[in-house]
Amino acid sequence: MNDHTSVFFGTPRFAIYTLNELERAHLLPDIIVTAPDKPAGRGLELRASEVKEWALERDIPVLQPESLKGESEELDVLRNSEWDLFIVSAYGKLLTKEMLSLPKKGTLNVHPSLLPKFRGASPIESQILNDAKEVGVTIMLMDEEMDHGAIVSQATVTPEEWPLKARVLEELLGHVGGELLAESIPSWLQGDITAEEQVHEDATFTQKIEKSDGEISLSDDGYQNYLKYCAYDEWPGVFFFKDGKRIKITEAEFERGVFTPLKVIPEGKKETDYAIFIRSAAST
Repeated sequence: MNDHTSVFFGTPRFAIYTLNELERAHLLPDIIVTAPDKPAGRGLELRASEVKEWALERDIPVLQPESLKGESEELDVLRNSEWDLFIVSAYGKLLTKEMLSLPKKGTLNVHPSLLPKFRGASPIESQILNDAKEVGVTIMLMDEEMDHGAIVSQATVTPEEWPLKARVLEELLGHVGGELLAESIPSWLQGDITAEEQVHEDATFTQKIEKSDGEISLSDDGYQNYLKYCAYDEWPGVFFFKDGKRIKITEAEFERGVFTPLKVIPEGKKETDYAIFIRSAAST
């Protein structure tokens, strides 16, 4: 059972992996903060985040503030209680100086890279794009700057198969990060761990991924194309243009130094085998 009070901040699937590991370690938070429900699908119906659904299944109170600044009843819940620890895993917003000052033992963040490498918006995809091979997670004591805080603990992972698709790497690092967090929390609360400042001059930075980043040319280096295919497997996907039409690659392989599409979706059409698409294109 918990002998401390904590608040968890998180929104997408990566945060679920963290929460699952905290649950296994009997370290469930007292409150979960997640993004407001957002319109989704063709009907644009409001849809809860995966983290909210996870919390409601376990009867954990949920807060969904539009902002972490200003005045609101939800923020008052955080401000008017005493907390030992805040935990952040893919929340999507930087915590304000005020929020960071609330918990007695600070705010721990699960970051899916070996900081100071791959700070920023796309650490998972960027580790694949940079052919990192040796990847990892960091538990960090958050400060006001993005991914800048002192390191509490780290775990390195060298996958047997490489490269991995982004969703697979996300799940792997999510579980490893959650386990590392669960192992670190008791020692951190007892004062048995000293956070060490990052070597900031070694920092590398990742950028927000844009839809246009998924464009490739089949004449480019085959391995680089395959890295992009793996990194962008969920969004934006990889695609090329033929006769002015966008051709999305939904399945591909890399063998003997050659990147080969296996299945594609030509613009305005249904998925088809790449070989059939090529024959069809050649006959028109």
